[in-house]
Amino acid sequence: MSRLIGQQIELRALEPEDLSILYQWENNESIWQLGQTLKPFSKNTLSEYLAVANLDIHTAKQLRLVIELRQTHHPIGFIDLYDYDPHHQRAGVGILIAESQWKEKGLGKDALYTLCSYAFGTLLLNQLFCSIQADNTASISLFDSLGFKQTGTRIQWTRTDQGYQDEHFYQLFKSAFADRVS
Repeated sequence: MSRLIGQQIELRALEPEDLSILYQWENNESIWQLGQTLKPFSKNTLSEYLAVANLDIHTAKQLRLVIELRQTHHPIGFIDLYDYDPHHQRAGVGILIAESQWKEKGLGKDALYTLCSYAFGTLLLNQLFCSIQADNTASISLFDSLGFKQTGTRIQWTRTDQGYQDEHFYQLFKSAFADRVS
């Protein structure tokens, strides 16, 4: 896989040259509560990660791709498959559009659609899933727009500066995605 092409974006593998943006985005404290990050990453740690980031998804059980604008190849975020399970044919999905000027332009939807097409068409997955904090209305809207369905809620799951947040669990099945595409 060299590049996955969307309408406005391309998804590509991480390269050693991505160390500076990886360092910048992974160490952005404002998004730590969306994941499990509790401390900054060193450049050395991220450099070591980049050295193995291109392992096959079957080996690593995850895949991180850079979201780039098609026309300029400017990186605007990451999209991940994680907890890849080939036996049960499922994986989790995470997405980051890193800077506000690239949000609400349909780029996240384009990237997520492109990744879903790859996951269902090439990896032959049966389902994708994600967890979204209840107050993250932008992510909820994004995943809803591609047919992900909320199938559960974890009550007071994530501790934030404002208190505990519920976390919604979403799933998208290959058959539902195929119905939307056809």
